[in-house]
Amino acid sequence: MKITLLAIGKTDDKNLQTLINQYTKRLKHYVPFSFEVIPDIKNVKNRSQALQKKAEGQEIIKRLQPADALILLDENGKQYSSVSFSQFLQKKMNSGLKNLTFVIGGPYGFSDEVYERANGKLSLSKMTFSHQMVRVFFIEQLYRGFTILRNEPYHHR
Repeated sequence: MKITLLAIGKTDDKNLQTLINQYTKRLKHYVPFSFEVIPDIKNVKNRSQALQKKAEGQEIIKRLQPADALILLDENGKQYSSVSFSQFLQKKMNSGLKNLTFVIGGPYGFSDEVYERANGKLSLSKMTFSHQMVRVFFIEQLYRGFTILRNEPYHHR
């Protein structure tokens, strides 16, 4: 199974980008992983929130294959412990799924089209984090999940 993380907009903070790179490199020892940044939508000042979400949604959907499982990182999604998230990943791998795609949306969330296409929603916390921080947290949790599945000492129980 291949895992892809899509995110709207680049990371401006070099420290966060260093952490993203570090965990992405570690994660590649366990699973084929790619992190793709969808460029910010241009002329957002001239667009309503709905139009901005629609434009971002079109960019997200055009990067998906029909058979991809799409999980949205959404404040109303299901919350997992690190161990239960690792079990979720194992179930997806056992199902024979070829591509599992997670998406971090823009500042206003997702368009209706993206919600309709989604196979599930995941929340990292009830708290709100910046979209840039979420990238680090999520990639680290993917890495943690695979170390749990391999009974490696990274995660302390």
